[in-house]
Amino acid sequence: MHPRRPTVVYVHGIGNKVRPELLKSQWDQALFGRDMAGASRMAYWAALRYEKPLPDFRPDPLDGAPVAYAESAGAAAETMTEMKESGRAAESGLFAEPEEFVALTVSEAWRECGAVGLEGRGGEGRAGPDGERAVAEGALVDWLRDMTYLAETLGSAETGGDAEGEDGGGALPLELLPLPRPVRTAVFRELARHTFRDVHAYFFGGAGPAIRGVVAKALDGLDGGPLVVVGHSLGSVVAYEVLRERGQEVELLVTVGSPLAITEVQDQLARPPAVPEGVLAWRNASDLRDLVALDHTLRPEFGPPERITDLLVTNDSGNHHGIGPYLSQPPVREPVQRIFDHLA
Repeated sequence: MHPRRPTVVYVHGIGNKVRPELLKSQWDQALFGRDMAGASRMAYWAALRYEKPLPDFRPDPLDGAPVAYAESAGAAAETMTEMKESGRAAESGLFAEPEEFVALTVSEAWRECGAVGLEGRGGEGRAGPDGERAVAEGALVDWLRDMTYLAETLGSAETGGDAEGEDGGGALPLELLPLPRPVRTAVFRELARHTFRDVHAYFFGGAGPAIRGVVAKALDGLDGGPLVVVGHSLGSVVAYEVLRERGQEVELLVTVGSPLAITEVQDQLARPPAVPEGVLAWRNASDLRDLVALDHTLRPEFGPPERITDLLVTNDSGNHHGIGPYLSQPPVREPVQRIFDHLA
């Protein structure tokens, strides 16, 4: 009897995305080198937070594009210079001091939460909005601050500059975008800002149940064949929580660029950290320069450790967090392809 075909379910990460069909195709190409048709599904939750998708084939700014609609490094540098001179960059937090950037980003996240209601994790143990705010800030702001300081360091080092200068010689060999230091720093800061906003909305802004519902729906109605789940960034958190709740059998869970190892994120999980009951194997991959994955090892906290493999890989996207470079790394793609080649 021919075995039932495997299925891969993708869970995307922070920020707005292109339309779901195109996003699924992009992940298929990065992971398999071909379109997987009905053998893959995209748990597309961006529509819950963003009014309309990104335009087709525009670079995702959260994959490392210098600014949302810059067409070249020169245009990006010119835009940043104009913003800096006009003061708009300071207002947006791009060139504010790290502490000021953190304060602006936290305020922005709470204004966004206020628009949908401060529901949090069902409200347990909360003393209204003020208590909710105290819990949220204590849990996540330290992470945001660490991300911001690392953004300053990377923004300087990867263009050969120093903490005070603009740009210098001798860029690191893994540098992808030949940008001056303020622009490079802005790339990383935008990643920190969007990460915090979406994670904050997921845990404290009432967005969590609906996002988890999208993932649960994508996991329903499968034919019982081997299941692979791939989660990126915040999507790895959502995938983990849904699998932890369901206990559904998963041949392989793959998380890339994940914040799950961060203590401040673990503190907000609905259940204590552990490998979801039905997950037979878990591979967690990150780049050392990825701001979102400041801690790179899940094995110490998520037992049983023999089911988890932590991997350090190279992600040469502009901010070292982009999904395509993660999925194309052999340690990420080969175990997935083996499941499909062997069992399809």
